[in-house]
Amino acid sequence: MSTARTSDFGTGPLSRASALIHTVLTVEALLLLAASPGLAGLLLLGPDPANLPLAALCLLPLGPALSAGLYALHHRSRDLTELHPARAYLRGWRLNAVPALKLWAPLLAWLTVIAFTLTHFSATGLPRWWALLLAAIGAGSLLWGAHALVLTSLFTFRARDTARLAAYFLSRHGHATLAAASLLMLTAASTALLTEALPALLAAPLLLSLLHGSRAVIAETRKDFTA
Repeated sequence: MSTARTSDFGTGPLSRASALIHTVLTVEALLLLAASPGLAGLLLLGPDPANLPLAALCLLPLGPALSAGLYALHHRSRDLTELHPARAYLRGWRLNAVPALKLWAPLLAWLTVIAFTLTHFSATGLPRWWALLLAAIGAGSLLWGAHALVLTSLFTFRARDTARLAAYFLSRHGHATLAAASLLMLTAASTALLTEALPALLAAPLLLSLLHGSRAVIAETRKDFTA
């Protein structure tokens, strides 16, 4: 007769690993579905720099999709018998779509201006060091966006308060910012060396890594900035 208790089912290491894999795959599928209108539009655009504004428009649905993915992964169950990743994803999208767009849309617009300027830099007549400065500002904006995405996905703040907290955490938690930078570099390298589709196909694992690297940011926000 087995001595294992029924109450222990679904809580062992193998069950937890299975629960994680199931959650990641479900979130990945739903994320791609939510962002599919924009991703399909990107496939139709050529690499011409003149298409940058259209590319930004195509990327608009990606913000809420990523935010919902972060929400679902953060609220995932470790118990194989209590898995509802699709429900958590849909709840995250419903709660965070508008707040995420309030930050995602301005960030995309700002990055589009920077990218357009850099791709037409020879026509600006500016010194070369300006290009390096713009690239650094763009990188810093992406890191700010990573913190802002985590905060707006897991907490309910006004958009301007989320923006301020994201800027505060850039220097406050250097390890979290460095972790986000590593993920951005990994994404850029995989896009340049392999295929543009790879970051989309690995979006859920990348978001899980972002959550892991942002633990200190999440803990301080919960402790010091929520009631």
